[in-house]
Amino acid sequence: MNFVAPDFMPVLPELLVLTMACLVLVIDVFLEQRQRHITYGLAQLTLVGAALLTLVTYAQAPVTTMFGHYIKDAMGDLLKLFIYLATAVVFLYSRDYLKQRDLFKGEYYVLGLFGVLGMMIMVSAHSLLSVYLGLELLSLSLYALVVTDRDSPVASEAAMKYFVLGSLASGMLLYGISMIYGATGSVDLQVVADAVAVQGKDNLVLVFGLVFLVVGLSFKLGAVPFHMWLPDVYQGAPTSVTLYIGSAPKLAAFALVMRILVEGLGALQDDWHQMLIILSALSIALGNLAALMQSNIKRMLAYSTISHVGFLLLGILSGTPEGYAAAMFYTIVYVLMAVGAFGVIIMLSRAGFEAENIDDFKGLNDRSPWLAFLMMMIMMSMAGVPFLVGFYAKWVVLQAIINVGLVWLALLGVLFSVIGAFYYLRVIKCMYFDKPEQSGEPITLSMDTEIAISANGLLVVVLGLYPTALMDVVRSGLLN
Repeated sequence: MNFVAPDFMPVLPELLVLTMACLVLVIDVFLEQRQRHITYGLAQLTLVGAALLTLVTYAQAPVTTMFGHYIKDAMGDLLKLFIYLATAVVFLYSRDYLKQRDLFKGEYYVLGLFGVLGMMIMVSAHSLLSVYLGLELLSLSLYALVVTDRDSPVASEAAMKYFVLGSLASGMLLYGISMIYGATGSVDLQVVADAVAVQGKDNLVLVFGLVFLVVGLSFKLGAVPFHMWLPDVYQGAPTSVTLYIGSAPKLAAFALVMRILVEGLGALQDDWHQMLIILSALSIALGNLAALMQSNIKRMLAYSTISHVGFLLLGILSGTPEGYAAAMFYTIVYVLMAVGAFGVIIMLSRAGFEAENIDDFKGLNDRSPWLAFLMMMIMMSMAGVPFLVGFYAKWVVLQAIINVGLVWLALLGVLFSVIGAFYYLRVIKCMYFDKPEQSGEPITLSMDTEIAISANGLLVVVLGLYPTALMDVVRSGLLN
């Protein structure tokens, strides 16, 4: 049998990121600490190069390669562009934070690039095997990133919890994949979809495999009741790592759910629809209620993430193209807001001081009116205040589930959004109406960081006033 080489053109962005991550790893060994900016520059250059390659080879129609394990389509390319952008901003925000703590080392950027590679594989996975490989590459990078500060017992504890619980979730996912393979005889998502359409609910092995897959996916998303790791990891990890975990991987997780549930197991929609209703309702309720009781802002944003994941799942469980577009729009908007929120936390932190408590934001308006304004816009957008992009994101998701008759679930989402607005407004109150317990040092930012955080915060306002521009891009990505 003759070996036919696969078409490598669609995977050029992945090959570039892989090559550059290995190159950065080798070059960093020979650099002195004062030359570490070269590592940072190469990491940013890698993301720019990958974005250019993705744009040049942007998919006009779906193409599969690598023996059916990889698919290049418009949804995948669009999500990858947002992953590059989010990661580039994360690297920029983290630079000064890492320098102040003597953590400005090549490992952060190398692991960050390998994490991006894992996300890219997840986004373009066309088989359960490539899904698992991408997910594990991302997960292993995140486990190591959490313990970047090796002298911190809190970070070590968080990394251990993340690793143990993540291993259990990976085992569940792998068990589900093995059951799907046993029932269909293939790991190719198209073959699985065809087999599931024929066998449907008549095959109990398929249904049980689906349950294990949903459990594994729920853990990766941080949905209740598989959320136990998320608050501890967000709080225990260095803020630069929390910023990374809380942003781009959410885009890859959305793609993972779409690839497995919608494309591979769409014929079992009645089954996973019911499971996602329970997961989304619990996530919205518990996420908002638990966030009310937090005094640590990183834990508060962790529980906030759980509630946002609930809204993301609402769009997917609707089972309609409008719902999928709403969920993708919501994910992109959430990443934009999360990057901004954790970015401000990083900018308030300084050597020997972590701005982790809500009380640390007291009097921010007196110290830096512009940063306080940007944080206020981000908090109000997360709360779903009208005329900001977070409001429109929630609106389109709720509209999608109302259209399929789940009015009670929409009412639940609205109710807990109103309850959840309290903890966002508490941060705004601290910044504008409370006086700091001790005078803080003036906040100094580099020019590029100041431009990035300003653009980040203003995008929340601009997209809130003109959301259809981004929504049209999302719809075109899902329809092609």
